[in-house]
Amino acid sequence: MTLYDVAILSDLRYPGGNSASIVAEVRAQAAAGLSTVLIHVPSPHLRHARPFQSRIVECLRDGLADLAHDDGTEVAARVLLIRQPRIFTDEPAVVPKVKAGHTIVVLNQPPGDESHDQRYYVFDEVRARVTRLFGDGIVWAPISPQVRDNVQRVAPRAPLPDTDWHEIIDIDDWAAAVRTPGDVPVIGRHGRPDEVKWPREAGELLQAYPDSAEVKVRILGGGEIGVRRLGHQPQNWDVVEFGAESPQDFLAGLDFFVYFHDPDWTEAFGRTILEAMASGVPVIVGPHFRSIFGDAALYTDPAGVRDLVRRLHADRAAYQAQVERARRYVTEQFGSASHIARLASLGVMPRPGRRRTRPPVRPSRPNRRVLLVGDDVARFRAIARRLPAGLEAVVVAGSAGLAGAHAAGLLTEYLPGATELGAPPARWNDFARDRLGHLVELYRPRAVLVGGLPQDGIVAAVEEHPLPRWLWLRPAMWRRGTGGEWAARGAVFGGILEPGEFAAGGDEGWTTTARSGVSTVDPITGLPDRLVRRDGDDTLLCRGVDAALPGFRAIEAGPAELGEVTVAVSRADYMNFHELIGARVPTVFVPDPDACDDELARARFAAAAGVALYATDDETAATALEELADPAVRTALTRRCAELAFGNGAEDAANWLAAHCREVNRAGHR
Repeated sequence: MTLYDVAILSDLRYPGGNSASIVAEVRAQAAAGLSTVLIHVPSPHLRHARPFQSRIVECLRDGLADLAHDDGTEVAARVLLIRQPRIFTDEPAVVPKVKAGHTIVVLNQPPGDESHDQRYYVFDEVRARVTRLFGDGIVWAPISPQVRDNVQRVAPRAPLPDTDWHEIIDIDDWAAAVRTPGDVPVIGRHGRPDEVKWPREAGELLQAYPDSAEVKVRILGGGEIGVRRLGHQPQNWDVVEFGAESPQDFLAGLDFFVYFHDPDWTEAFGRTILEAMASGVPVIVGPHFRSIFGDAALYTDPAGVRDLVRRLHADRAAYQAQVERARRYVTEQFGSASHIARLASLGVMPRPGRRRTRPPVRPSRPNRRVLLVGDDVARFRAIARRLPAGLEAVVVAGSAGLAGAHAAGLLTEYLPGATELGAPPARWNDFARDRLGHLVELYRPRAVLVGGLPQDGIVAAVEEHPLPRWLWLRPAMWRRGTGGEWAARGAVFGGILEPGEFAAGGDEGWTTTARSGVSTVDPITGLPDRLVRRDGDDTLLCRGVDAALPGFRAIEAGPAELGEVTVAVSRADYMNFHELIGARVPTVFVPDPDACDDELARARFAAAAGVALYATDDETAATALEELADPAVRTALTRRCAELAFGNGAEDAANWLAAHCREVNRAGHR
């Protein structure tokens, strides 16, 4: 087992400051010759599928840190840093096994704000959960006086260290050329789009970012929020989409960094402020930041911004003095050396002169690869996580599917659809043939599993590259009289797997008679092996349908969180249908009449079986949803779902795929 110097546990998908802080610490540790492992734990409030943050991916790609696998293997580290306490507002689906000499929870977000001290998390509940999961002796370290004050209000007896676990920054990474402001000062701000990051009132917003020819305003990320609150975009505003420019390039074009936010929001630290200072941009912020940045920033309220900009812009000596004062303060207080020093205080000593290299691993045979082709990524994820050791999946999909594959930590390759390319079908088929041929030559897979429809380009790739075993994950439940033209395509594949349908008794599609060479498994879902239903707040989950139910709070939930859902209203597509029934969630299914598969037949079958309600329009959906407000109705549906429970066919599908790979191997193919 590798013993790492530092393990950092967080949700690695977070945009903004959380990821930037992780990257800064990883780079500082690598420069000091220290080893780092990153542990991904999905946060319950990041519901939408999204990939790891790009800067974190770069650290992993460049070998500055390793990524812990989610296979239950224990991670050993001298220091474990847990970032973002909101990850533990609920029980994680998978609890990583970590053995550490010191464990520190970096409180990089306060429990609440000015309107509610524990709006974002209940400190004592999070502390109890983390202690149960990771043991006693955990240090709870605020990143700023603001966070410290909030914690002490809600948990006055909580022991906190005397010093904050403040943010750090690599000064060299942000240093810019000496700035000479032009005739018209350029003020601006950057950061992730978030309503609370902006002044609430239009008047204050225009005071901070004036609609005036006296200044130019540039905004990187969130500018649409300001425009929406004003009702128009001022002519002197240049609004740039978040991620369209690097923060370094953006800051190099500013003369002043101006940041004001919603009065109820408590900014935990202000990393973008730190970045502006390191870039040599004078910072103008509210007085509440003084406890963090001292004389390095300029303080006023929004009404004072214009006069402060005008005065400093006219006095170049004072302007440059403020730049130097801020850079010196950032270097002394928040440079990488301060982070290495606090690790040293925990017994993790730097290794001067030693370049960070990846920890040694035992020699082993390289993983064999399988390509999973198509946008059926939810089923691909379920299969891929159950593949036997030594068999690795590569998901080949369009942009809509890649985010989900990235979130699962899978290797991915981009295969845009015809619509994404803006190409006619014939041209797309030629492109798909060539793209798949390239990927087969690159990965030399044992098998290629095609989900969805085997278009002409895919069939052409099968014919040109016969060495891997080409397989079809064939959808069933077609609407009667549609899709029969695809039946003959089965002959080009070495095997066909059809995921099971709970509503198979209502299936009238063409696949019910085309059974030659077809293997079947139970319905394939992304549900965890063990899902417990919990009683709690009355919650409503909407998937593909807009609805509301008085007294029920709308939420989002992934497969692992369905046990917390009280009622749901959803389309009757394959994954939603089977996951909601499998999780025993009382549901109203509203079929999409234009879907390729027969959602109406699914929904009717579920209602006839007593496991769900169904509706065909908004009025009947609202009526059916009101029925679910009755606990007795919900109990009856949940009990019936349990009586007619089906298994998860993902493991059998993975074994079927692995068996085909073994047949390829015995046949002497690579």
